[in-house]
Amino acid sequence: MFHNSDFNLLILKIIALLFAVTIHEVAHGFVAYKLGDNTAKLAGRLTLNPIKHLDIFGSCILPLILAVSGSPFLFGYAKPVPVNFNKIGYFKKHIIYVALAGVTANICLAVLAGIFFQLMSNIGLPWNIFLLGPVIYDFYYLLAYTVMINSVLAVFNLIPIPPLDGSRIIYALLPAEMKNSFAKIERFGMLIILLLLMTDSFNKFISFFLIPLIDFLLGK
Repeated sequence: MFHNSDFNLLILKIIALLFAVTIHEVAHGFVAYKLGDNTAKLAGRLTLNPIKHLDIFGSCILPLILAVSGSPFLFGYAKPVPVNFNKIGYFKKHIIYVALAGVTANICLAVLAGIFFQLMSNIGLPWNIFLLGPVIYDFYYLLAYTVMINSVLAVFNLIPIPPLDGSRIIYALLPAEMKNSFAKIERFGMLIILLLLMTDSFNKFISFFLIPLIDFLLGK
């Protein structure tokens, strides 16, 4: 088992989280752009610079609350990219494509990080090389956190509670007469999510999907 300071590990977690939420939002904007909506591009949001995507609550306060409360999952989100469906049409498939883009990006990133993590685990790198050792350690941990955090974001965002991506998919599939009623839930969405995160049964439910996924990607 490798050893590292708690502060150093916290920094690596923050880096992994910031990149995960950034790539998630960029993916939404990129797919919308490919479908004909340049709103995110004009707003300067098609960039991997995390500063452009930071949300005070979702990127800072929420992860801190979860870390302090001892939540088994580190979860956060970035400022949603603007999407103008008037430019691409409110077609079911377009709404679903944009909604799934973030989740798909997180899954791809988790898989890629998992491949490199398992390669490093299996080929027996010279961990104790002078000067390079700490860098290799950090990269190794960063890959592990990238797998875990992106897996969490992908699974959480499929939950059908507004404003999570799963709710966008449900919205696209609902009959027209039910769309407005469903959309009204969004004002209470984050409160509902926070309350759920504090319940043991919900965490066990999420763990049922997350733990096998993370274990598989980390080669356990």
